[in-house]
Amino acid sequence: MLGIGTIAKKVFGTPNDRKIKATRPLVAKINALEPDFEKLSDEGLKDKTEELAKRAMGGESLDDLLPEAFANCREAARRTLGLRAFDTQMLAAIFLHQGNISEQKTGEGKTLTAALAAYLNALPGKGVHVVTVNEYLVQRDADWMGKVFAALGLTTGAAIAGMSTEAKREAYACNITYATNNELGFDYLRDNMKSNLDEILQKHHFFAIVDEVDSILIDEARTPLIISGPAQDRSDMYVTINKLIPSLKPEHYELDEKTRNVTFTDDGNEFLEELLRAEGLLEEGQSLYDPESTTIVHHVNQGLRAHTLFTKDKDYIVRDGEIMLIDEFTGRMMQGRRLSDGLHQAIEAKEGTSIMSENVTLASVTFQNYFRLYDKLAGMTGTALTEAEEFGEIYGLGVVEIPTNVPIARVDEDDAVYRTVGEKYQAMIDKVKEANAKGQPCLVGTTSIEKSEQLSQMLTAAGIQHNVLNARQHEQEAQIIADAGKLGAVTIATNMAGRGTDIQLGGNVELKVLEALDADPDADPVAIRTRIEAEHAEEKKKVLEAGGLYVLASERHESRRIDNQLRGRSGRQGDPGRTSFFLSLEDDLMRIFGSERLEKVLTSLGLKEGEAIIHPWVNKSLERAQAKVEGRNFDIRKQLLKFDDVMNEQRKVIFGQRRDIMESQDLSEITTDMRHQVIDDLIDTYMPPKTYADQWDSKGFAEGVAEHLNMDLPMVAWCEEEGADDDVIRERLIEASDKMMAEKAEVFGAENMRNIEKQLLLQAIDTKWQEHLMTLEHLRSVVGFRGYAQRDPLNEYKNESFQLFEGMLDSLRLEVTQKLGQIQPMSEDERAAMMEELRAQQAAMQAAAAAAAGKDAAGDAPKVDAGTTIAGFDENDPSTWGSPGRNDDCPCGSGKKFKHCHGRPA
Repeated sequence: MLGIGTIAKKVFGTPNDRKIKATRPLVAKINALEPDFEKLSDEGLKDKTEELAKRAMGGESLDDLLPEAFANCREAARRTLGLRAFDTQMLAAIFLHQGNISEQKTGEGKTLTAALAAYLNALPGKGVHVVTVNEYLVQRDADWMGKVFAALGLTTGAAIAGMSTEAKREAYACNITYATNNELGFDYLRDNMKSNLDEILQKHHFFAIVDEVDSILIDEARTPLIISGPAQDRSDMYVTINKLIPSLKPEHYELDEKTRNVTFTDDGNEFLEELLRAEGLLEEGQSLYDPESTTIVHHVNQGLRAHTLFTKDKDYIVRDGEIMLIDEFTGRMMQGRRLSDGLHQAIEAKEGTSIMSENVTLASVTFQNYFRLYDKLAGMTGTALTEAEEFGEIYGLGVVEIPTNVPIARVDEDDAVYRTVGEKYQAMIDKVKEANAKGQPCLVGTTSIEKSEQLSQMLTAAGIQHNVLNARQHEQEAQIIADAGKLGAVTIATNMAGRGTDIQLGGNVELKVLEALDADPDADPVAIRTRIEAEHAEEKKKVLEAGGLYVLASERHESRRIDNQLRGRSGRQGDPGRTSFFLSLEDDLMRIFGSERLEKVLTSLGLKEGEAIIHPWVNKSLERAQAKVEGRNFDIRKQLLKFDDVMNEQRKVIFGQRRDIMESQDLSEITTDMRHQVIDDLIDTYMPPKTYADQWDSKGFAEGVAEHLNMDLPMVAWCEEEGADDDVIRERLIEASDKMMAEKAEVFGAENMRNIEKQLLLQAIDTKWQEHLMTLEHLRSVVGFRGYAQRDPLNEYKNESFQLFEGMLDSLRLEVTQKLGQIQPMSEDERAAMMEELRAQQAAMQAAAAAAAGKDAAGDAPKVDAGTTIAGFDENDPSTWGSPGRNDDCPCGSGKKFKHCHGRPA
């Protein structure tokens, strides 16, 4: 019997169906304009853009301009690339423009869809950012869609790590800019460390389209982007602790794989104390619970985590003597990313690679808060519905499922559950052999490098030719995936399977067309496409007869989205296909989330070796387990955001103040207010309210005035005068300090004084903000313990961080006032030298930040641009070199690695 909800859906349709139905008339309107736009000359397309831009800047809404803009863009894509956007792509682009996530299946043409929405939103002239997951896609999409935008009279840029500042400035000045999420976030942080307004790259945060939106806004949202500088070197401690960890036995710690956490037992603590005393790291009578043991406990905990929670070839690989983290969701190497809080150093000690120094935070932001800066945000992915609640709650984004251009003909088989991993792998090899014998292309999905290489060895032993795509073959990703749909092809891939590159049956037409156009830019793209499609048709026919792409997955991932992404590689554009998941009771998900009941069922059924249980109920129970994990991860991200929101409010105030200071021509009013506030604070300190004159600390007052205002005033005499009160003293202090600063301004010259005030203010803000960030990090790491005292950690964090912020602003006022009081009239040469020193300090800090930019647990470290010398570089003064890594480009601009240039041992 049908439920009420099911009957209602049959009558009224789902909310998604109603949205699609309501938007179809708009697509019909665009289609009706097509004949008119086909008649336009190439110059006419550009003229139309100019006309639409004038109307947009004149106040006409983008919704009104949409039909003409989309018709113009569709025509430009048809002429330049030979691609005519489907109606379903038009639908998806409309929802993008409205600020939604368009869920389009693999192969439905998300790249062209984004171009339509980007073109329309670029018309007001504020710039559009198209965000992708890696730099290969940034370059590919910018080059590919750049042809369309150029035909429409718009400019396209690509912002990539390692570009010169000038090249990046040009990229951001374009109408449409392609960039990775990491580079956008880091450039935003770097912008807020600049000292001049014209150095800022990101002028607007108007509209962003995020490709693979689930990967960027959900998978990567748990860890903040951090720009950091080097801290104290403690590599010896990591090496020493690393030698002790293997001595621990399983009873010395408790490992919780569900939460990825590990803690010492009481026996473990006692055993560890003995080891540490033997190494001379713990004094006799000192316990790990003593306050002075905090640093050792921190190192020991990170060492234990490195050995028990992080596995080589699964969580990281060792490449060229460096630890490269592996993204658990995409399987890609995360170039330059480092785990925070000494954990990366602990892994380096474990693997015996050189240990880099720890970092201190200079600036930080989460993707959640960065992308919420945009006036309008939109996203695309093949798999967003399972996370619709999170997108709505955190980003205010709706998810719309776009129908496929051609109905899906793929067969998704029920999961097969085996007793052991060995039986499962053997079953997979047998299926691959069977499919390969008839020429059917196979894509074998695995969850780690280790497992992909294990399956590769089994296929080699079975005499089956194949390609392996994991983090080790990162550079050949596009080519391997493009060939994965060819007749008889067998491809083993980690979770990155096909990200950004279509698996087309018989081979990838788009890549061949792009290669042909690159070889002959003046050729007719329509003619090239026609020729290549004709060559491709014969092989595609054979692959279709063999049954299309067969996807075999070696286990279920924690997230249903990752499984759906792998499934979606098969059956694109109505092609036939088949997908099967092979599981075993020894798989991580099955083992951690309770396979005991299932094991009892399998045992009672008396399954023989090599046999599997296949039933829809198994699928359902696994999906419930995955939904639980997803729910837990959502809670973690929500909690992270709540804490980061507290810092974000403060970040917006500080970054806003910096921007105001850079925009201001005259800061004397701000510095005067600061000085007057310092005077008020001095009076409150040494002449407390409601006290008598004999209770005032007149001697301390004189010392305070001398220290903070650099003035020698008769404070003792003033305080002892008949009838003197705080108002009289305040008036005299303000008058004396204002007179002193006016005299200084006269001697320095008004313009020089304004420059000095600006540089001092920016320098003080940056220094104090960095100190504040470090304090907040420490507070965040310990505030959780307040829960044991029945106090809400979040409220405690809010209250204390607010008090710390107020304290930071007080000390900022004090420092600026003190430094302005101390500056003395000087000669022209001395003045120029001081200004140069202030600028050099600012430049050195920015250079250090650029060279050492990292991300907490998942972040990029942009290198110094090859061929560009960093600001303030002095060959004879290593303190001006920033903090380049051994394999980074040398800051002198030679283009050589640092270790082969200025970092070479003498």
